[in-house]
Formats: sequence, structure tokens, C-alpha cells
Amino acid sequence: MIFSLLSESHRQLTGEQLSGLSVKDLQNLENQLEMSLEGVRAKKEQISSGKIKELNLKGKGMHQENIELHKKISLFLQENNALKKKVYRAGAVNQVNQYSHEPPSTTIIVHDLFAPSNIQLSQPQPQSKETPLEATNLGLQLH
Repeated sequence: MIFSLLSESHRQLTGEQLSGLSVKDLQNLENQLEMSLEGVRAKKEQISSGKIKELNLKGKGMHQENIELHKKISLFLQENNALKKKVYRAGAVNQVNQYSHEPPSTTIIVHDLFAPSNIQLSQPQPQSKETPLEATNLGLQLH
């Protein structure tokens, strides 16, 4: 009995078996459907609003992270430019000193930090008995 009433109500809510209903029954059915539809729309709005808030927070976090990354990039670029200027100045000082006629004690030697080093081993040079105070040649040469 209860099952058949529920089945009949379900079919009426889905638009089936409406032919035997009075105008008042059809109005009641319409009101039930409108109330159900309002509940569905309210739930949909609640879920959508929650997702929108969540995405807005995520977007703000990403925006803040983007600002921080731009600051880091700017700092790295400033440091890179400062290092380039130092290397350029050192190279210019080295060129000036290379062509000046000043004594060697005032010459500044600048090595290119980015140039590869080339170290080779060679055979030790024989020592003569005439120069015992000279440093021993270990056979290392820096090119």
C-alpha cells in the first residue's frame, strides 16, 4: 500500500499519470515541484559560491607568489648586472695596466673567473748542484 502510494507520487512528480488529477491536485503538485526546485537551486548556489571563494583565495595566493617571484627575479637581475659591471671594470683595469709602463709592483692581476683552467703535468726538471737554494720544480704548469 505505501509502496504503491510512493510510486504513484513519484510518477506524478515526473509528469506521468496526471490525467486523473483535479485542478487543486495539479496546483499542489506544481507547488511541491517549485519548492523542490528552489531547494536544488539554493544548494547549487551554495556549492558554486564556496568554489568561487576557494578559487578567489587560491588566485590571491598565486598572485602574491607571483609578486614574490618577480621581486626575486629583479634582485637576481640587479646582482647579475652588478657582477657584470665588476667583471667589465676588472677587465678594463687589466687592459690599462697591460699597456702602462708602471713598475710591476703596482700592476693588478685580474683573472677571468669564467675562463676554464688548464693544468698539465710534466716531468720534473733535473736539479743541478750549482743551484741548491732554488725551489724544486714539481712539474705542474698552469696555462
